[in-house]
Amino acid sequence: MATIEAAPTVSPGRDRTLALGAALLTVTLWASAFVGIRSAGRHFSPGGLALGRQLVGAAALGALVLFRREPLPGRRDLPAIAICGVLWFGLYSIALNDAERRLDAGTASMLVNVGPILIALLAGLLLREGFPRSLLAGSAVAFAGVVVIGLATARHGLTPSWGAVLCLLAAAAYAGGVVTQKPALARVSPLQMTWLACTAGAISCLPFAGSLAHDVGEAPADALGWVVYLGIVPTAIGFIAWAFALSRTTAGRMGSTTYLVPPIAIVLGWLVLGETPPALAVAGGALCLVGVALSRR
Repeated sequence: MATIEAAPTVSPGRDRTLALGAALLTVTLWASAFVGIRSAGRHFSPGGLALGRQLVGAAALGALVLFRREPLPGRRDLPAIAICGVLWFGLYSIALNDAERRLDAGTASMLVNVGPILIALLAGLLLREGFPRSLLAGSAVAFAGVVVIGLATARHGLTPSWGAVLCLLAAAAYAGGVVTQKPALARVSPLQMTWLACTAGAISCLPFAGSLAHDVGEAPADALGWVVYLGIVPTAIGFIAWAFALSRTTAGRMGSTTYLVPPIAIVLGWLVLGETPPALAVAGGALCLVGVALSRR
């Protein structure tokens, strides 16, 4: 089977601009996923929601692959893609969906954002990206901003719970997925990477098929609409944009960009769900912006 080279064909400056634009698109779409998960999660079980989202995403991406007639990746890249799919598209989604049923959004966002720190550490050790001072300093500032947001929006305090364990499990699965994905993107296109990983994630969630069938029969139309939205927008479009950007920068820097998700999620929650953010959360969002800017210097 033929392989696909992901080498850029534009100037380095423009390539960096395109990568930054794709990263910003990704974090905006992923932030909207938190709104969708909170809404659909009232009518879908964690496993059923994860399976439904991945099935929709895999179907949409598969149609695009057929339209573009891209050749499949080489066999040596398939294990890494499968691991990425099971960890990030499967385990991460289930753990996060379940955690958001047990924790408020502020606590969940703080705990899940341990993920970019793990990515920076794993990428520095396993991918030999090193530990740039700007990345470490920016990550520390951005994580401080996430902590401020968590403190401002937590309803029951940041107490240990099973929900907290699920958030940390989601963060570890997210970090593992990114570090596994990065080397394969040197040879696999963002579209093929996202489609196959999403398909692997859907297969890993098949034990929840019964729950999904029950939930679909009971859920109202708006909840079904959110599942379709989650599958097409944050999953299909968001993960393609992520893979495009990741193939053009380091895993550590891309991970730090996701610190923008909590402040954007706060804004979207205010606009879509009418959730007015506390003033302290706005200050935390500003810290996240500063931290991401530092990490990408």
